[in-house]
Amino acid sequence: MAGSTRILVWDGALRLFHWSAVLLVAAMWWTAENGVMDWHRRMGMILVGLLAFRIVWGLIGPQTARFGSWRIGPAAILGYIRNLRRGVHKPSFGHNPMGTLSVIAILAALFVQVGTGLFAVDVDGLESGPLASLVSFEAGRQAAEIHEISFNVLLALIGLHVAAIVTYLFFFKDNLVRPMVTGRRASEDFGDASLSDARLSWLRLTIAVAAAFAVMWGVSNAG
Repeated sequence: MAGSTRILVWDGALRLFHWSAVLLVAAMWWTAENGVMDWHRRMGMILVGLLAFRIVWGLIGPQTARFGSWRIGPAAILGYIRNLRRGVHKPSFGHNPMGTLSVIAILAALFVQVGTGLFAVDVDGLESGPLASLVSFEAGRQAAEIHEISFNVLLALIGLHVAAIVTYLFFFKDNLVRPMVTGRRASEDFGDASLSDARLSWLRLTIAVAAAFAVMWGVSNAG
């Protein structure tokens, strides 16, 4: 809309996390498929840091990044689904209830994927995760099997996420990708609600980044 005010919905740190995770998952799939395991492990460690950052950022980041802003109660979800079935869609300042469920599922799958990868051991015992020495060979093999299964689950969840984005674009004319790139949406999308930009705090960002590096250091030295 010409001349409309654009408000910051997604802060830069959250957007960087989002797209970094997308690229890392794709790159880690390629390295695993082509046997480039050194880089697979390096990128897995970066993903460990990213997930640690997301947990901290979900506690101290701007409003739309915080877990406390997620609306996942039964009433909110059922009401949102009823509106969608009637063809009514009102953009949310942050994740809508269904989008929140999708994010939770993908984050959970990522945690399982990364967690099992840290302990995984291949059939020959030659390729292993950085924490594989802390568990038995049998436990490492079980972790490797779950690691493979969880990746297929992750792919399915990503597919559903993309399908939902396409559905919102074509049926509700709501482009959800652009705000995750620019961070901004037209304030008119949210009606008369009084909203403030989701600006990040550099102090809190420093704390979250430091925590992420601390987790990466701890995992790297725990084995």
